Amino acid sequence: MTAPVKAAVFGTGSWGTAFAMVLADAGCEVVLWGRRQELADAVNTTRTNPDYFPGVELPAGIRATTDAAEAARGADFAVLAIPSQTLRGNLAEWAPLLPPDAVLVSLMKGIELGTAKRMSEVIEEVAKVPPARVAVVTGPNLAREIVARQPAAAVVACSDEAVAQRLQAACHTPYFRPYTSTDVIGCELGGAVKNVIGLAVGIADGMGLGDNTKGSLITRGLAEATRLGLAMGADPLTFSGLAGLGDLVATCSSPLSRNHTFGTNLGRGMTLEETIAVTKQTAEGVKSCESVADLARRHGVDMPITETVVEIVHHGKPPLVALKELMARSAKPERR
Repeated sequence: MTAPVKAAVFGTGSWGTAFAMVLADAGCEVVLWGRRQELADAVNTTRTNPDYFPGVELPAGIRATTDAAEAARGADFAVLAIPSQTLRGNLAEWAPLLPPDAVLVSLMKGIELGTAKRMSEVIEEVAKVPPARVAVVTGPNLAREIVARQPAAAVVACSDEAVAQRLQAACHTPYFRPYTSTDVIGCELGGAVKNVIGLAVGIADGMGLGDNTKGSLITRGLAEATRLGLAMGADPLTFSGLAGLGDLVATCSSPLSRNHTFGTNLGRGMTLEETIAVTKQTAEGVKSCESVADLARRHGVDMPITETVVEIVHHGKPPLVALKELMARSAKPERR
């Protein structure tokens, strides 16, 4: 009889908790790491995460700890489910604790500010591991629906297909269907850019604009992600799949999306500070819009929707003014 797969999930937020549930439902032994003792105690004694999913019973295969070394001990997979801009500092503490053959799994959908690096690149650099030991899970995976065990699909990406298949098996359940890919670049860019476009669509919703506007933003936003992906060596077909179009549609159409909700509040006239104050969870696109725009400039890629979001979110440009400027851009062929 083979030993169960062991997974350490670093991060007790909504997606970390939801993915821990998926892993446990797939038969893994899961240790969930968090900073706050009271939350770890609640997971262990009440089998719930009261901060994010009150009333949702977690599987028996999950236990929680505030001890990173305990979480990492014997882990086959070390899952990183923290805000993308905090990855570098946190992983520097955790990396020495991880088993030498553990696969590091990124659930994060962001680009690092300053370096414009993808999360897998930060992991490789900080943990000093080869690409074959880094995997990415991405796709249309709204955490609230996952914990309700509603059917969903995802992409598990790793440069080593055998590693992707191992992780696929470790998180495959009757309600969660993972597919494999070796296009890590495309999968990460799809996840990062969709957050920015989610903000744009949310802003449009907040302004009271209709489905034509949203359909246009989603389609042209996908074109921006694909252009950037091509410039960076990604497979363009990735952007028509779950990591691209699938995630983009879910983010731009659901009130459960943090980025969409954040954008909606901005579109209704709230300031950035007011919107942050009423937002309980991290909306990755708020910071990543700047780093995605930076990444695009470094590769000479035109991303006007992304640049417009940066102007609205970080430079205070009124959404109506930004929209008029975006619509006034020179006419050009669609496929450019």
